[in-house]
Amino acid sequence: MPSAELAYLGDGVTAVRSSTMGQLMTLPVRCRLALPSATAALIVDRLLIESGGKPPAVIVTSTISCSIWARCAGWTRIVIDRSQSRVRPGLIPWMFRGEDMRAFIRRTFQLAAVLVAAGTWTVAAQQVAAPQVTPQDLREGLRNASRWLTYSGDYTNQRHSPLTQITPQNVQRLTAQWAFQTDTLGKFEATPLVVDGIIYVAGPLDIGWAIDARTGRQLWRYRRDLPAGLIACCGLVNRGFGVLGDRLFKTTLDAHVLALSMKTGAILWDTAMENYRNGYSGTAAPLVVNDKVIVGMAGAEYGVRGFIDAYDAQTGKRSWRFFTTAGPDDPGHSTWRGTDPKAWEKGGGSTWATGAYDPELNLVYWGTGNAGPDYDGSAREGDNLYTASIVALDADTGRLRWHYQFTPHDVWDWDSTQNPVLADLTIGGQPRKVVMFANRNGFFYLLDRATGKLIRGKPFIETSWAKEIQPNGRPMLLPNSIPSEEGTRICPDQSGGTNWMPPSFDKALGLLFVTARESCGIFFTWKDDYNPGDSYRGGAVQRVGDRQISALRAIDVATGERRWDFPYASQSWAGVLSTASGLVFAGSSGNFMAFDARTGKNLWHFQTGSALYAGAITYMVDDRQYVLLPSGTTLTAFALMSASN
Repeated sequence: MPSAELAYLGDGVTAVRSSTMGQLMTLPVRCRLALPSATAALIVDRLLIESGGKPPAVIVTSTISCSIWARCAGWTRIVIDRSQSRVRPGLIPWMFRGEDMRAFIRRTFQLAAVLVAAGTWTVAAQQVAAPQVTPQDLREGLRNASRWLTYSGDYTNQRHSPLTQITPQNVQRLTAQWAFQTDTLGKFEATPLVVDGIIYVAGPLDIGWAIDARTGRQLWRYRRDLPAGLIACCGLVNRGFGVLGDRLFKTTLDAHVLALSMKTGAILWDTAMENYRNGYSGTAAPLVVNDKVIVGMAGAEYGVRGFIDAYDAQTGKRSWRFFTTAGPDDPGHSTWRGTDPKAWEKGGGSTWATGAYDPELNLVYWGTGNAGPDYDGSAREGDNLYTASIVALDADTGRLRWHYQFTPHDVWDWDSTQNPVLADLTIGGQPRKVVMFANRNGFFYLLDRATGKLIRGKPFIETSWAKEIQPNGRPMLLPNSIPSEEGTRICPDQSGGTNWMPPSFDKALGLLFVTARESCGIFFTWKDDYNPGDSYRGGAVQRVGDRQISALRAIDVATGERRWDFPYASQSWAGVLSTASGLVFAGSSGNFMAFDARTGKNLWHFQTGSALYAGAITYMVDDRQYVLLPSGTTLTAFALMSASN
């Protein structure tokens, strides 16, 4: 007969011996025995038996569910709910102390041994139900409003939810329902995913969590063992997961791509993109298309060669790579001229924000970063394709279908790594399939997404480097707009008219909502020598203090004109979310706000206490709409206050 023995080893570790497996396993803090053919499981969480230790949290889940946790040293309370299989707040408190507590723990271990002996079992982090996300689910996007499956909700990157429970009329009743504090340093720049009532979110230092979307309770946590000597220009951040089947995918700061189990957070495969010691890193949320995980990279400030990669979702084997700096065998190589014949090898073109996908055209649209070195273009004369551009790639092969370069010969550090937004619009009385792009260089672009042809380019902030976008698609440069040794005042500054902050698009109103920045800087240039892994910028920028303004801006996509504007008290790095009920969610300086989408009127606000570096999402669970916001290193879920409250 199968049997199992459990023994507490101290310091948060429990040992399990199973006669069926013939081995001894040690289980770390917050581990679980999953019992497929039994009716219960045991979770052991920092079980401290010594009387001097702060007591425990032990959960036994079965048809009769018990939860035990510490009230103070030496005391523990138990709550039992006999009607449900999951723990609920409730209701029959019993108090244990000293020997009674130890006797109860012994009985709990005996019960667990019986349950383990009832059948086979596996050891993992606390497991959750195994959802299945199909390629069709990803194509349908937000049709299932209980889910949020991609960085911007669906392949169009519109970040516009069909949910209507929260409206301009009742948004004043929006209140915080729970907050999940990650107990980490850094900041969220990620968009959470929501699948069947579970939130999956990536945070700083390559940590990831699965969280109950109803309660904010942690289900599992993943933390990568990062090497020393990481090189990252702009924060040890991550912008989120991709999902397919029962797997999550993410990039890492040491330039790897991972597949994780949605059940447990365990690594299923781990593939290196490039050598992080040479300046490569990964921060972008993957875009999953069919059976491929498409990812970007970061590192243009360190003299890397940019690329977009696709990996097989099952095996982690690389399927294709597209280089964003044109080499000798690539079209566009003649755009790399100057004193360095191999400037393209260290020419930048990072791809650190998530692209979009058109299933009908089978095209992936991805923005590319600045050319390198950032501010010194003397060694790389020419347009420097395909930096500071949008590229349209065949999703199956990675071959270039078309490109459009927003900032030829970029010497201002204006990455075009914003999120491209896809839509079907009527332009000039004709239906057009378009891609919209509010660019860091300060111009809003409307392109035909089948051909890349420019439809319109118009500034959405004050710009001093270019007067307009000409019919041939190239900017008309203004005098005194190039960095110099003495310094040149240019608008916008190097952080641009917008940045990674994702916009949203309300098709019914024809409005694109953008976090806009009005800012200028003094641009300096000098010569930098290239050494692998060292900074390779060729200059610097000094911000001009009298011109630092930020606003939530509504752009009429049919005309490119500004419809309305809400100025913030300080610079904002927050993304935007809109809903079919006529709301826009955004914010600044920790102040999370809701606006009327038609007028820009501020209807509601909540001070989170931490700066906003990400955008909110919304989802439906148990017929209740939630709005979820990452702020600092905390997730806060909001919903309407019930009538009884």
